[in-house]
Amino acid sequence: MVKFFRSGNPLTVLLLLIYTLLVKFYYLLHPSTFVADGSEGLLYDLFVKWIQRVIGNSPYLFTSLAILLLLLQALLVTKIVNHQRLFAKPTYLPAMSYMLFTSLLEGWNVFSPALLVNLVMLWVFSSITLLYTRTSARDVVFNIGFALGVCGLFYFPSVVFCLLLLLSLLIMRPFRLAEWIIAVLGLICPLYLLGTYLYLTDQWSLFTKIPRIGINFPVIADYKVWGAMVASIFFFILGWLLLQSTIKKMLIQGRKIWSVLIVYVFVAMVVPFFNVHFSPLYWLMAILPLSLFVANVYWSIRNNTVANIIHFITLGYVIVMQYFSR
Repeated sequence: MVKFFRSGNPLTVLLLLIYTLLVKFYYLLHPSTFVADGSEGLLYDLFVKWIQRVIGNSPYLFTSLAILLLLLQALLVTKIVNHQRLFAKPTYLPAMSYMLFTSLLEGWNVFSPALLVNLVMLWVFSSITLLYTRTSARDVVFNIGFALGVCGLFYFPSVVFCLLLLLSLLIMRPFRLAEWIIAVLGLICPLYLLGTYLYLTDQWSLFTKIPRIGINFPVIADYKVWGAMVASIFFFILGWLLLQSTIKKMLIQGRKIWSVLIVYVFVAMVVPFFNVHFSPLYWLMAILPLSLFVANVYWSIRNNTVANIIHFITLGYVIVMQYFSR
Protein backbone atom coordinates (compact mmCIF):
# COMPACT_ATOMS: atom_id res chain seq x y z
CA MET A 1 0.00 0.00 0.00
CA VAL A 2 2.86 2.39 0.79
CA LYS A 3 4.05 1.99 -2.79
CA PHE A 4 0.85 3.57 -4.15
CA PHE A 5 1.02 6.56 -1.80
CA ARG A 6 4.71 7.04 -2.58
CA SER A 7 3.80 8.01 -6.14
CA GLY A 8 2.55 11.45 -7.08
CA ASN A 9 -0.20 10.18 -9.37
CA PRO A 10 -3.31 12.39 -8.93
CA LEU A 11 -5.47 9.25 -8.99
CA THR A 12 -3.94 8.42 -5.61
CA VAL A 13 -6.49 10.85 -4.16
CA LEU A 14 -9.16 8.19 -4.76
CA LEU A 15 -7.11 5.69 -2.77
CA LEU A 16 -6.71 8.32 -0.05
CA LEU A 17 -10.49 8.66 0.18
CA ILE A 18 -10.85 4.89 0.68
CA TYR A 19 -8.00 4.94 3.21
CA THR A 20 -9.70 7.78 5.09
CA LEU A 21 -12.91 5.77 5.37
CA LEU A 22 -10.90 2.83 6.70
CA VAL A 23 -9.08 4.69 9.48
CA LYS A 24 -11.97 7.04 10.36
CA PHE A 25 -14.93 4.65 10.11
CA TYR A 26 -14.95 4.01 13.87
CA TYR A 27 -15.41 7.71 14.57
CA LEU A 28 -18.34 7.85 12.16
CA LEU A 29 -19.90 4.94 14.06
CA HIS A 30 -19.36 6.74 17.38
CA PRO A 31 -19.70 10.44 16.50
CA SER A 32 -19.21 13.42 18.80
CA THR A 33 -20.48 16.97 18.49
CA PHE A 34 -17.74 19.50 19.24
CA VAL A 35 -15.22 20.42 21.91
CA ALA A 36 -16.42 22.87 24.56
CA ASP A 37 -14.08 22.50 27.55
CA GLY A 38 -13.75 26.16 28.49
CA SER A 39 -10.46 26.76 26.67
CA GLU A 40 -11.97 27.63 23.30
CA GLY A 41 -11.74 31.18 21.98
CA LEU A 42 -14.49 33.69 21.27
CA LEU A 43 -14.28 33.27 17.51
CA TYR A 44 -14.63 29.49 17.89
CA ASP A 45 -17.78 29.93 19.98
CA LEU A 46 -19.33 32.21 17.37
CA PHE A 47 -18.35 29.83 14.56
CA VAL A 48 -19.88 26.82 16.32
CA LYS A 49 -23.12 28.71 16.95
CA TRP A 50 -23.26 29.61 13.27
CA ILE A 51 -22.74 25.96 12.27
CA GLN A 52 -25.49 24.89 14.67
CA ARG A 53 -27.88 27.30 13.00
CA VAL A 54 -26.95 26.00 9.54
CA ILE A 55 -26.69 22.22 10.00
CA GLY A 56 -28.08 21.67 13.48
CA ASN A 57 -26.46 19.93 16.43
CA SER A 58 -26.10 16.44 14.96
CA PRO A 59 -22.99 14.58 16.25
CA TYR A 60 -22.73 12.75 12.92
CA LEU A 61 -22.62 16.01 10.95
CA PHE A 62 -19.98 17.53 13.26
CA THR A 63 -17.82 14.39 13.07
CA SER A 64 -18.20 14.25 9.29
CA LEU A 65 -17.17 17.90 9.09
CA ALA A 66 -14.14 17.21 11.29
CA ILE A 67 -13.03 14.30 9.08
CA LEU A 68 -13.53 16.36 5.92
CA LEU A 69 -11.37 19.12 7.42
CA LEU A 70 -8.68 16.56 8.26
CA LEU A 71 -8.78 15.26 4.69
CA LEU A 72 -8.57 18.81 3.33
CA GLN A 73 -5.58 19.52 5.56
CA ALA A 74 -3.90 16.31 4.40
CA LEU A 75 -4.27 17.34 0.76
CA LEU A 76 -3.11 20.91 1.42
CA VAL A 77 0.00 19.90 3.34
CA THR A 78 0.84 17.44 0.54
CA LYS A 79 0.47 20.23 -2.01
CA ILE A 80 2.85 22.47 -0.03
CA VAL A 81 5.40 19.67 0.39
CA ASN A 82 5.37 18.78 -3.30
CA HIS A 83 5.56 22.44 -4.35
CA GLN A 84 8.62 23.01 -2.15
CA ARG A 85 10.15 19.67 -3.24
CA LEU A 86 10.86 18.46 0.27
CA PHE A 87 11.01 14.96 -1.20
CA ALA A 88 12.86 13.92 -4.34
CA LYS A 89 9.60 13.33 -6.22
CA PRO A 90 5.93 14.28 -5.74
CA THR A 91 4.30 11.98 -3.21
CA TYR A 92 1.09 11.49 -1.25
CA LEU A 93 2.84 9.99 1.77
CA PRO A 94 2.29 13.15 3.89
CA ALA A 95 -1.47 12.87 3.35
CA MET A 96 -1.47 9.17 4.23
CA SER A 97 0.66 9.78 7.32
CA TYR A 98 -1.54 12.63 8.54
CA MET A 99 -4.75 10.63 8.18
CA LEU A 100 -3.15 7.61 9.87
CA PHE A 101 -1.64 9.42 12.85
CA THR A 102 -4.67 11.61 13.52
CA SER A 103 -6.51 8.30 13.98
CA LEU A 104 -4.33 7.35 16.95
CA LEU A 105 -6.51 9.27 19.39
CA GLU A 106 -10.26 9.82 19.35
CA GLY A 107 -9.94 13.44 20.48
CA TRP A 108 -8.02 14.26 17.30
CA ASN A 109 -11.13 13.45 15.25
CA VAL A 110 -13.59 15.71 17.06
CA PHE A 111 -14.52 19.17 15.82
CA SER A 112 -12.31 21.40 17.96
CA PRO A 113 -10.38 24.69 18.02
CA ALA A 114 -7.21 22.73 17.21
CA LEU A 115 -8.76 21.58 13.95
CA LEU A 116 -9.45 25.17 12.88
CA VAL A 117 -6.04 26.36 14.08
CA ASN A 118 -4.40 23.70 11.90
CA LEU A 119 -6.26 25.04 8.88
CA VAL A 120 -4.84 28.51 9.47
CA MET A 121 -1.39 27.12 10.32
CA LEU A 122 -1.22 25.47 6.90
CA TRP A 123 -1.36 28.94 5.35
CA VAL A 124 1.17 30.17 7.92
CA PHE A 125 3.59 27.35 7.10
CA SER A 126 3.15 27.92 3.37
CA SER A 127 3.97 31.60 3.86
CA ILE A 128 7.01 30.81 6.01
CA THR A 129 8.46 28.73 3.17
CA LEU A 130 8.43 31.89 1.01
CA LEU A 131 10.52 33.97 3.41
CA TYR A 132 13.86 32.72 2.09
CA THR A 133 13.33 33.92 -1.48
CA ARG A 134 11.81 37.32 -0.68
CA THR A 135 14.04 40.41 -0.82
CA SER A 136 11.52 42.29 1.32
CA ALA A 137 9.28 40.17 3.54
CA ARG A 138 7.52 42.77 5.66
CA ASP A 139 4.12 42.16 4.09
CA VAL A 140 4.48 38.38 4.44
CA VAL A 141 5.64 38.70 8.05
CA PHE A 142 2.70 40.95 8.95
CA ASN A 143 0.24 38.57 7.29
CA ILE A 144 1.72 35.61 9.18
CA GLY A 145 1.51 37.51 12.46
CA PHE A 146 -2.09 38.48 11.69
CA ALA A 147 -2.98 34.84 10.94
CA LEU A 148 -1.44 33.74 14.25
CA GLY A 149 -3.52 36.39 15.99
CA VAL A 150 -6.63 34.91 14.36
CA CYS A 151 -5.53 31.48 15.65
CA GLY A 152 -5.51 33.00 19.13
CA LEU A 153 -9.18 33.92 18.72
CA PHE A 154 -9.98 30.27 18.03
CA TYR A 155 -7.70 28.90 20.77
CA PHE A 156 -5.91 31.58 22.78
CA PRO A 157 -2.79 29.56 23.82
CA SER A 158 -1.96 29.21 20.10
CA VAL A 159 -0.51 32.74 20.25
CA VAL A 160 2.56 30.86 21.54
CA PHE A 161 3.11 30.06 17.84
CA CYS A 162 4.65 33.54 17.66
CA LEU A 163 7.81 31.69 18.77
CA LEU A 164 7.58 29.68 15.56
CA LEU A 165 7.41 32.88 13.52
CA LEU A 166 10.34 34.54 15.29
CA LEU A 167 12.54 31.44 15.14
CA SER A 168 11.56 30.92 11.49
CA LEU A 169 12.74 34.46 10.75
CA LEU A 170 16.10 33.58 12.32
CA ILE A 171 16.34 30.41 10.23
CA MET A 172 15.06 31.73 6.90
CA ARG A 173 16.37 35.31 6.85
CA PRO A 174 19.11 37.60 8.19
CA PHE A 175 18.07 39.38 11.37
CA ARG A 176 16.10 42.57 10.74
CA LEU A 177 14.54 44.23 13.78
CA ALA A 178 11.85 45.91 11.67
CA GLU A 179 10.50 42.53 10.54
CA TRP A 180 10.26 41.33 14.14
CA ILE A 181 8.35 44.46 15.18
CA ILE A 182 6.00 44.07 12.21
CA ALA A 183 5.42 40.42 13.19
CA VAL A 184 4.38 41.45 16.72
CA LEU A 185 2.12 44.20 15.35
CA GLY A 186 0.44 41.66 13.07
CA LEU A 187 -0.04 39.32 16.02
CA ILE A 188 -1.88 41.85 18.20
CA CYS A 189 -3.86 43.39 15.33
CA PRO A 190 -6.79 40.86 15.34
CA LEU A 191 -7.20 41.23 19.11
CA TYR A 192 -7.15 45.02 18.76
CA LEU A 193 -9.72 44.98 15.95
CA LEU A 194 -11.98 42.61 17.88
CA GLY A 195 -11.73 44.73 21.02
CA THR A 196 -12.54 47.89 19.04
CA TYR A 197 -15.58 46.26 17.43
CA LEU A 198 -16.92 44.95 20.74
CA TYR A 199 -16.41 48.33 22.39
CA LEU A 200 -18.15 50.28 19.62
CA THR A 201 -21.09 47.85 19.55
CA ASP A 202 -21.42 47.85 23.35
CA GLN A 203 -20.52 44.14 23.63
CA TRP A 204 -17.40 44.60 25.74
CA SER A 205 -18.55 41.88 28.14
CA LEU A 206 -17.77 39.31 25.43
CA PHE A 207 -14.11 40.36 25.51
CA THR A 208 -13.80 39.01 29.03
CA LYS A 209 -14.70 35.55 27.70
CA ILE A 210 -11.34 35.26 25.97
CA PRO A 211 -9.55 32.49 27.93
CA ARG A 212 -6.39 33.33 29.81
CA ILE A 213 -3.02 31.70 29.33
CA GLY A 214 -1.93 29.52 32.22
CA ILE A 215 0.73 26.89 32.74
CA ASN A 216 -0.45 23.38 33.45
CA PHE A 217 1.62 20.21 33.92
CA PRO A 218 -0.98 17.46 34.31
CA VAL A 219 -0.49 13.81 35.15
CA ILE A 220 -1.63 11.84 32.11
CA ALA A 221 -3.15 8.51 33.11
CA ASP A 222 -4.94 7.49 29.89
CA TYR A 223 -2.95 4.70 28.23
CA LYS A 224 -4.39 5.62 24.83
CA VAL A 225 -2.85 9.08 25.12
CA TRP A 226 0.49 7.55 26.10
CA GLY A 227 0.29 5.15 23.17
CA ALA A 228 -0.39 7.96 20.72
CA MET A 229 2.43 10.04 22.24
CA VAL A 230 4.99 7.23 22.12
CA ALA A 231 4.12 6.27 18.54
CA SER A 232 4.25 9.89 17.37
CA ILE A 233 7.53 10.72 19.09
CA PHE A 234 9.13 7.47 17.90
CA PHE A 235 8.27 8.17 14.25
CA PHE A 236 9.34 11.79 14.63
CA ILE A 237 12.78 10.80 15.89
CA LEU A 238 13.13 8.04 13.29
CA GLY A 239 12.05 10.39 10.51
CA TRP A 240 14.56 13.00 11.68
CA LEU A 241 17.39 10.43 11.81
CA LEU A 242 16.59 9.12 8.32
CA LEU A 243 16.47 12.70 7.06
CA GLN A 244 20.16 13.19 7.85
CA SER A 245 21.21 10.98 4.95
CA THR A 246 19.37 13.07 2.35
CA ILE A 247 19.27 16.60 3.73
CA LYS A 248 22.82 17.35 2.59
CA LYS A 249 21.73 16.78 -1.01
CA MET A 250 18.88 19.29 -0.77
CA LEU A 251 18.89 22.93 -1.77
CA ILE A 252 19.50 25.43 1.02
CA GLN A 253 15.84 26.42 1.05
CA GLY A 254 14.77 22.79 1.54
CA ARG A 255 17.16 22.38 4.48
CA LYS A 256 15.83 25.52 6.12
CA ILE A 257 12.22 24.41 5.68
CA TRP A 258 12.96 21.09 7.39
CA SER A 259 14.62 23.03 10.22
CA VAL A 260 11.47 25.15 10.54
CA LEU A 261 9.40 21.95 10.68
CA ILE A 262 11.44 20.70 13.64
CA VAL A 263 10.79 23.98 15.46
CA TYR A 264 7.12 23.73 14.48
CA VAL A 265 6.80 20.29 16.06
CA PHE A 266 8.39 21.36 19.35
CA VAL A 267 6.40 24.59 19.65
CA ALA A 268 3.13 22.80 18.84
CA MET A 269 3.91 20.18 21.48
CA VAL A 270 4.24 22.76 24.26
CA VAL A 271 1.28 24.97 23.25
CA PRO A 272 -1.36 22.87 25.13
CA PHE A 273 0.57 23.33 28.39
CA PHE A 274 -0.11 27.08 28.26
CA ASN A 275 -3.74 26.51 29.10
CA VAL A 276 -5.68 26.53 32.34
CA HIS A 277 -7.59 23.45 31.13
CA PHE A 278 -5.03 21.04 29.65
CA SER A 279 -6.30 18.53 27.10
CA PRO A 280 -4.22 16.13 24.95
CA LEU A 281 -6.58 16.67 22.02
CA TYR A 282 -4.72 19.93 21.32
CA TRP A 283 -1.63 17.92 20.42
CA LEU A 284 -3.39 17.57 17.09
CA MET A 285 -1.56 20.80 16.23
CA ALA A 286 1.75 18.93 16.51
CA ILE A 287 0.61 16.02 14.35
CA LEU A 288 0.39 18.30 11.29
CA PRO A 289 4.16 18.99 11.00
CA LEU A 290 5.05 15.66 12.60
CA SER A 291 3.27 13.79 9.80
CA LEU A 292 5.95 15.01 7.38
CA PHE A 293 8.60 13.20 9.41
CA VAL A 294 6.39 10.11 9.42
CA ALA A 295 6.15 10.43 5.65
CA ASN A 296 9.94 10.61 5.50
CA VAL A 297 10.16 7.28 7.33
CA TYR A 298 8.05 5.58 4.67
CA TRP A 299 9.85 7.48 1.90
CA SER A 300 13.35 6.58 3.11
CA ILE A 301 12.64 2.86 3.49
CA ARG A 302 12.94 1.81 -0.13
CA ASN A 303 12.15 -1.84 0.55
CA ASN A 304 8.39 -2.01 0.01
CA THR A 305 8.00 -5.11 2.17
CA VAL A 306 9.63 -3.48 5.20
CA ALA A 307 7.70 -0.24 4.65
CA ASN A 308 4.42 -2.15 4.41
CA ILE A 309 5.17 -4.14 7.56
CA ILE A 310 5.79 -0.92 9.52
CA HIS A 311 2.64 0.61 8.06
CA PHE A 312 0.42 -2.37 8.83
CA ILE A 313 1.76 -2.59 12.39
CA THR A 314 0.81 1.07 12.91
CA LEU A 315 -2.55 0.59 11.19
CA GLY A 316 -3.20 -2.53 13.27
CA TYR A 317 -2.47 -0.59 16.46
CA VAL A 318 -4.94 2.10 15.38
CA ILE A 319 -7.69 -0.46 14.72
CA VAL A 320 -7.06 -2.30 18.01
CA MET A 321 -7.25 0.97 19.97
CA GLN A 322 -10.46 1.90 18.17
CA TYR A 323 -12.46 -1.32 18.28
CA PHE A 324 -10.94 -3.57 20.95
CA SER A 325 -10.06 -1.30 23.87
CA ARG A 326 -11.92 0.72 26.46
